[in-house]
Amino acid sequence: MAIDKELLDQLLAGRDPSEVFSKDGLLDDLRKALSERILHAELDEHLDDEQAEGNANRRNGSSKKTVLTGTSKMTLSIPRDRAGTFDPKLIAKYQRRFPDFDHKIISMYARGMTVREIQGHIEEIYGIEVSPDLVSAVTNAVLEEVGEWQSRPLELCYPLVFFDAIRVKIRDEGFVRNKAVYIALAVLADGTKEILGLWIEQTEGAKFWLRVMNELKNRGCQDILIAVVDGLKGFPEAITAAFPQTIVQTCIVHLIRHSLEFVSWKDRKPVVPALRAIYRAKDAEAGMKALEAFETGYWGQKYPAIAQSWRRNWEHVIPFFAFPEGVRRIIYTTNAIEALNSKLRRAVRSRGHFPSDDAAMKLLYLVLNHAAEDWKRPPREWFEAKTQFAVVFGERFFNQ
Repeated sequence: MAIDKELLDQLLAGRDPSEVFSKDGLLDDLRKALSERILHAELDEHLDDEQAEGNANRRNGSSKKTVLTGTSKMTLSIPRDRAGTFDPKLIAKYQRRFPDFDHKIISMYARGMTVREIQGHIEEIYGIEVSPDLVSAVTNAVLEEVGEWQSRPLELCYPLVFFDAIRVKIRDEGFVRNKAVYIALAVLADGTKEILGLWIEQTEGAKFWLRVMNELKNRGCQDILIAVVDGLKGFPEAITAAFPQTIVQTCIVHLIRHSLEFVSWKDRKPVVPALRAIYRAKDAEAGMKALEAFETGYWGQKYPAIAQSWRRNWEHVIPFFAFPEGVRRIIYTTNAIEALNSKLRRAVRSRGHFPSDDAAMKLLYLVLNHAAEDWKRPPREWFEAKTQFAVVFGERFFNQ
């Protein structure tokens, strides 16, 4: 929409340019004038409706009301009607904040800021004093949204789902306990990503994972082509019970990282290429020969726990070798979930511990929502992998 230059000149006449964007400057004056104009228009419409219904209602002056905006406090003249039936939509009777104020608080919370940090930031930048209770109340409103998100319908089929977990400290029955937050990150047929759900649990096992799998099925998911996991206890049994055709694949990146936990810092650099010979083998047979060669070689003898770890997980490493290079790359390249976990851990670290499961869920959901803004494009590796998925899985891949 074009702005009339003459109107702008009139608005700016006699004003100090440096104060136009400042608190109580031109923009705040415009917001106040526009808000009051909207409120009067709303009352006009309300009185017209009252008259059409045969009610003798009319204007009855105005009252002052101070509201918080995203940048300042603003005192509005709220028009009244004699019958007291007028309830404005712009700023309701008992509402004290414009929606953009709440959005700013939620955005700061999603970036990992604590309640006290948000309180200090708003006071420092905008000169507005808000209580910690207000910040908590605004962010608690997200919990209803979390419930809707956690039960939303899902796609019929997901080509690839990464299941992972991070540990958080949550107060429970008077004690601070370590609980796991389980995350399901799916790659859709077009290569874009979506978080299917979050689950907080103190212990994992086949029963827990079966409940998660059944929840996904009840929400509409009928098939998962490949599930990538990091040794989650009881997971393979649960997923094959719910999705019998799903291929369960151990996350190669996590397996490598777990292997390096046994290795001293000075030896890590040469051990990595030795492990690469295993997972980059042309097939499962060649992979096993590479593992045996590693086991009997210098590094395998020095760090025997590495080969033992690969052998324990070999049943769920083998599927990796059956796929073409394009599919292997997308399974191996877990940058998405690694970057996601990094953001979640950063937000969790700033909290120390959470007072409840709901408090943890609220923050993690907001962080995930914020991270999802970067997922609008598929990764480079997906274009080749998509063709390979279509060849390997046929109609199942197209069952979207």
